[in-house]
Amino acid sequence: MPVQALKPSLYAVPPDARTPPRLLGGRCRCGHVFFPMQTYGCEKCGATGDALQPAALPATGTLVASSRVLMHARKDREPPYVVVSVRLDDGPVVRTLLDEDTAEVIAIGAPMRGRLMEVGRSEAGAALVDLRFTRVS
Repeated sequence: MPVQALKPSLYAVPPDARTPPRLLGGRCRCGHVFFPMQTYGCEKCGATGDALQPAALPATGTLVASSRVLMHARKDREPPYVVVSVRLDDGPVVRTLLDEDTAEVIAIGAPMRGRLMEVGRSEAGAALVDLRFTRVS
């Protein structure tokens, strides 16, 4: 079955389902790592151009914040769901959804891992997947 990323500029769909997704970030020659990839300039040293190179970042990190959403203004997003901020092992903080709705409090600092979850179908019938984070047991 063909699989298509909902946000292909943010993450790559791995060749098989067992391989964890990689986030499409960047790295500056000064060592600063950022997400998503951008060419405006390094947030740390201000370098531009060839100093900024694409980098595939592992979707692993630790929980820094979470919030359970019970009401949403848009009708296309059905609550409840949990929004999480995860500090990637490589440094940047990403905000995305938890792969489950839970009323249970997840401890700050809990290890997290990204995964691609089916969220719909494309017009061509491919499975649309989006990045979610899950607790590592």
